[in-house]
Amino acid sequence: MSQKRIAPSILAADFVNLQRDIEMVNASNADWFHIDIMDGVFVPNISFGMPVLKAITKHARKTVDVHLMIVEPDRYIQTFADLGADVLTVHFEACTHLHRTLQAIKDAGMKAGVALNPHTSVDHLEEVINDVDLVCVMSVNPGFGGQRFIENTYDKVKRLKALIERRGASTLIEIDGGVNDKNAKALIEKGADVLVAGSFVFKSEDPISTIKNLKEIVGQ
Repeated sequence: MSQKRIAPSILAADFVNLQRDIEMVNASNADWFHIDIMDGVFVPNISFGMPVLKAITKHARKTVDVHLMIVEPDRYIQTFADLGADVLTVHFEACTHLHRTLQAIKDAGMKAGVALNPHTSVDHLEEVINDVDLVCVMSVNPGFGGQRFIENTYDKVKRLKALIERRGASTLIEIDGGVNDKNAKALIEKGADVLVAGSFVFKSEDPISTIKNLKEIVGQ
């Protein structure tokens, strides 16, 4: 069984004390940093820009998982590679030529991810799944942290896992949105590999313990 990863979402961190929160994640049992880049066009919110990401990657000592919620992601692939992203995820809904985009991400030296909005079927990935390193299943509508988990996600993960196995792919399944200690185990059992946790981690009284607890729940 492959290692199950916990990826705290920096969108929920304290921006005034960003370095402190990054050092906390470094010191914790977390595996990845999950960083959302929003443009206010693809989603109704704006988050980090390039200078903030550059500051984060300077201090991050774990895998940097960058999730682009932007239009025309192809324009910025090399930029994010230069800024230190290890995994770059684009939205299926934002890519007219998804296969080409995936190849460009890999050519830039990063792992290639595809995110699916709640309404987007996993069937759309049938033709490209062997070229995808990670599928990010949105379990909330993208744009804002702290939303309630969409229950249909369990079935979606199960269907995605079946597609990956049928195609003989080694794609990881990531869940983004509303992850907590109540749904983590069930998500792993359905086939998830990476759990993104934002508000649940950073709004807790003891984030390091919260992360440790999540790791224990997912069996690592």
